[in-house]
Amino acid sequence: MKIQNKKWTEEEFFKVREEVLKQWPTGEEVDLAEGVKYIKELPDSKNFAKKLWTAKQEGKTLAQPRAGVALLEEHIELLNFLSKEGGADLLPSTIDSYTRLNRYEECERGIKESQKAGRSLLNGFPGVNYGVKGCKKVLESVDKPLQVRHGTPDARLLAEITMCSGWTSYEGGGISYNLPYAKSVSMERTIRDWQYIDRLVGWYEEQGVTINREPYGPLTGTLVPVSISNAVQLIECLLAAEQGVKSITLGYGQCGNLVQDVAAIRTLQELAEEYCEKLGYKDMQLTTVFHQWMGGFPEDESKAYGVISNGAAAARLSGATKVIVKTTHEAIGVPTKEANANAIKATKMVLNLLDGQTLPDSEELDIEIKQIKKEIKCIMDKVYDLGNGDLAVGTIEAVKQGVIDIPFAPANINMGKMLPARDNQGRIRYLECGNLPFTDEIKAFNKAELQKRADFEGREVSFQMTVDDIFAVGRGNLIGRPEKK
Repeated sequence: MKIQNKKWTEEEFFKVREEVLKQWPTGEEVDLAEGVKYIKELPDSKNFAKKLWTAKQEGKTLAQPRAGVALLEEHIELLNFLSKEGGADLLPSTIDSYTRLNRYEECERGIKESQKAGRSLLNGFPGVNYGVKGCKKVLESVDKPLQVRHGTPDARLLAEITMCSGWTSYEGGGISYNLPYAKSVSMERTIRDWQYIDRLVGWYEEQGVTINREPYGPLTGTLVPVSISNAVQLIECLLAAEQGVKSITLGYGQCGNLVQDVAAIRTLQELAEEYCEKLGYKDMQLTTVFHQWMGGFPEDESKAYGVISNGAAAARLSGATKVIVKTTHEAIGVPTKEANANAIKATKMVLNLLDGQTLPDSEELDIEIKQIKKEIKCIMDKVYDLGNGDLAVGTIEAVKQGVIDIPFAPANINMGKMLPARDNQGRIRYLECGNLPFTDEIKAFNKAELQKRADFEGREVSFQMTVDDIFAVGRGNLIGRPEKK
């Protein structure tokens, strides 16, 4: 298949669309004209893109949980509980694992078994199987905008159904929903499939309906260096913009060092605006989302609230437009609706206390911002170079060559040569750069910062630091210090 970063023609889009809608019988329910009419008639309070953009203009940080169960009525009950009891500003529908793999027959069995059991036996909401009718019922039963959160390499049918149902935000991208989620899906395939989704969103935009798109920022959620995460976000943002998407929320997963977290969100916003302007993408509504800690959580509930509140504070001080809330049950399993609502309330309390506040400018913050931008520029320049100016082609080649390299990603196409570790202040640095196209200056900077930690701890710079850091937060610390003898 020929891949290029070029807006699809309507002829090309509608030809592929015929096959997409045949993937499952509920595809027959999708009517684009009806979808446009339906969304236009929705109140602003149920339009995700409008609510985000208003928050951005007002300098607010909105709170959004993760949530999704198999049974329709139970899912509606859950979302209403999180809205009314938890005070969520935005609502999710986390999609089940079978749907993520396009295994709709197994979804159907899962729904029936859940009905028999009287409780959800799937780990999310099977949106494709419920179709437009079911998804509309969810939207009409809640009082907030809905977003699809999933992890699907091929999410085209899910996009068609949910967007036609008035769900006005859609998460994911060709890199961020492939390398961290799939084992053996080619980049050519996912870039192409996500171009389809972005063109669908662009088509709605051309009809006067804005649907928000959100690339997935945390990636594997485990010690992901800022410049890797941000570069992936920029690439997915620009690929979406080429297909006509206007509302894009760029994501970032908390690293734990406040200065680096704030620097990450600021550079993400600034560089997205800079690249979009440089490439001629006009009238963009660019916002940011901060994901609370995505790594290991402490089992103790009180300690978990500490992690959640820390993430809420970092989100607010960074100026992120929204924050994705974790729960005190992260170390245990699927959270109860009560645990989920309580985490939202804790997060909202911190957001309210810090309303209008940001982390003041400092030399330390300025140094970190400049360092992140230097690293991102190296990656982005190389991606464009590999594609002879074509971002889509360059991205595919960049993954093959390890120029884009996600730590601990399961995909067999991920190079896996890059390794991260924390420095002595808890910032994530490059222990091994692999094939990342960094200058000698950048490599030396990262090496020197890790050496400071090694000197402080009285040990060598090594992979053991990485291992220790992976488990540190679950054990009550940010940095995996060796135990004192």
